[in-house]
Amino acid sequence: MNISHDFDVVIVGSGLAGLSAALLLAPTHRVAVLTKRALNDGSSRWAQGGIAAVMGEGDTIESHVQDTLVAGAGLCDLEATRFAVSHAPDAIRWLQELGVPFSQENGHLHLTREGGHSERRIVHVTDATGAAVQETLIAKVRETPNITLFEHHTLVDLITSAKLGRPDCNQPGQSNQCLGLYALDEVTDQVVTFSARQTILATGGAGKVYLYTTNPDTATGDGIAAAWRAGCRVANMEFIQFHPTCLYHPHAKSFLISEAVRGEGGRLLLPESAGGTRFMPAHDERAELAPRDVVARAIDFEMKKRGLDCVYLDISHQPLSFLQEHFPTIYARCLELGIDMAKQPIPVVPAAHYTCGGVVTDLYGRTDLPGLYAVGETTCTGLHGANRLASNSLVECMVFARAAAQAIAKEATGTCPPLPTWDDSRVTDPDEVVVISHNWDELRRFMWDYVGIVRTNKRMDRAAHRIALLKGEIQEFYSRFHVTRDLLELRNLVQVADLIVRSAQSRHESRGLHFSRDYPQLNPKAHDTVLTP
Repeated sequence: MNISHDFDVVIVGSGLAGLSAALLLAPTHRVAVLTKRALNDGSSRWAQGGIAAVMGEGDTIESHVQDTLVAGAGLCDLEATRFAVSHAPDAIRWLQELGVPFSQENGHLHLTREGGHSERRIVHVTDATGAAVQETLIAKVRETPNITLFEHHTLVDLITSAKLGRPDCNQPGQSNQCLGLYALDEVTDQVVTFSARQTILATGGAGKVYLYTTNPDTATGDGIAAAWRAGCRVANMEFIQFHPTCLYHPHAKSFLISEAVRGEGGRLLLPESAGGTRFMPAHDERAELAPRDVVARAIDFEMKKRGLDCVYLDISHQPLSFLQEHFPTIYARCLELGIDMAKQPIPVVPAAHYTCGGVVTDLYGRTDLPGLYAVGETTCTGLHGANRLASNSLVECMVFARAAAQAIAKEATGTCPPLPTWDDSRVTDPDEVVVISHNWDELRRFMWDYVGIVRTNKRMDRAAHRIALLKGEIQEFYSRFHVTRDLLELRNLVQVADLIVRSAQSRHESRGLHFSRDYPQLNPKAHDTVLTP
């Protein structure tokens, strides 16, 4: 028998955005938090560097705003940027109240500096900020009575009144609205129905659409794809941030070497076979402290020009005690793999890191679909523009989660008749698993080759052709067979890949994270890429 649940708010995603929203709503709402694996398996846990906020003497809100605008290459929305930056200090104080053990120096927050920032304003917990924040929030969520957790539940699709032919359910006067969602319970292998007055997508980004990524396996663009299918606009999907420094080692999957390593004096070098020299000053006057898109392209250029497998990040000039104090996680992981960063440089390569575009929202997380909110990396708020400034991601999660919670608290909602349960009359095809695995691998490889750090029209046309074929195959599986997490994730990744390619093809310039050999110039006027279903 299929199971149905009813809540005031259903949140999909258990990263910083989702858990923040849950804690802020719990005093007045019955909240469900769905996550497709364990609570701490999202991207937030992997954030090493920290959280950007104006907390130090001499720093100003205006300085943080300007740094964000510069990194965003003319595409940041000024109102959204000022909103996020001005509320960032309050977000830090909220985390302190919850008990997050931020690094201290002489009784004050220790602030570090990262690429693109003109001041030291990165609040951190050594080099494992995300893990410390997540551990604190998860403990609070687990002890909060009004929050019900559903681990190992994968979003299948949103339920809308238009799909059901039921206008005027939760919000009178709206022709179409979100009524909840279907989710696959992996433990029982059943699709569960969740009805909700309000639904929040906090599912993170889509890094797994690329072969090399710093993201965990959960980053498959589920919220972006589901919102698109429900009729929401999506914007700026061509701007995929490639982190310049992912550890290059056969046994180190998706391990990030923090931006803060360069912020504390780390230098990028060619391998000894290519001279062992520092190369960033030849690419940008800011050298290693240039924004991520500049550094990633420089590394990509040097690797392709010289046929290199990787480049090297050297911070061995810093004392061992300094490295162990500031980068204990990175130091320990490198040492496990036979790399002593106190004595030798670290091999690194660029890797897909952050999805700057996403579901279009306002300053309170509202999407185009009434009853549906989105927060965090799954959104396009206007904060990041064409390139996210380092450590602005966790800020966005908290600031817009709080704003969404405030907006939801003011919503006047009605009731809706029970939602239909999932039609589970499909049969499982024994060949499905093999085909899904093959398609997943093919998608990630051609997206890396054709729609990566440097793009051309010809490469993107090839990608678009393959995506069209894959979408047809996957839709057949989805329509005819029992759904699995692998199938659902692949369906979402192919949809996101399509949005990335369509957005990239429509931008006839090079700006921020989107660099085209066919259009290397920067157009005089900046514009967002907005796609409508």
